Amino acid sequence: MSRLLDDETLQSLPALYTSEEVEDPMVHLKLFTPWTNWTWYVIEFDGDDVFFGLVDGHELELGYFTLSELESIRGPGGLRIERDEHFEAKPLSAVREGAERTRRGFGPRGRSR
Repeated sequence: MSRLLDDETLQSLPALYTSEEVEDPMVHLKLFTPWTNWTWYVIEFDGDDVFFGLVDGHELELGYFTLSELESIRGPGGLRIERDEHFEAKPLSAVREGAERTRRGFGPRGRSR
């Protein structure tokens, strides 16, 4: 078990590549940096270290990222990546739409570009 994933979450995440053919897969988990706008939305997990999902950082793109790397990141004052405990699973299209709105300055973060 990791600091970001409890046993229940680990058991509920789909295995890597299982939603490859799904047109609009579900996003199950949201991880974020409390000191920047970087956010990782998890669709699948290999059960060990590798996630697949949507990354909202410099760009908004689908890709792979690792639990070990996320857990090693430290921000100002020792801040660490956090899990959004209030995030509810939703289709990728809804997550992408929300992230795009935020990037345009209409989302809850209220940032404008």
